[in-house]
Amino acid sequence: MVFAGLAIGTVVTVAASNLQVGVAIGIFIAMVIATLKGSMVAGFFMHLTNEKRLIYFLLGITALLLAVMVFITFSTIGDQVGVQIIPESASHSVH
Repeated sequence: MVFAGLAIGTVVTVAASNLQVGVAIGIFIAMVIATLKGSMVAGFFMHLTNEKRLIYFLLGITALLLAVMVFITFSTIGDQVGVQIIPESASHSVH
């Protein structure tokens, strides 16, 4: 079944490569196809379909850490408001 799914995915990939769409849409289509094919490989060949509880736990930790990193990044945006950044080449003449 997985072989048939990957074979169909390969046919869809070749068909999608012949579409006349923009770059952004083409990348989106390619990423969707690659995600589907990758999830089939990971789910069946790596036996991840039987470990749903562990996978969701690790996914939750990953999402939490991503949220923390985004919060840290956005919380520092206001630190430099109003501070003029002087290029290093011009800083010698300032001092």
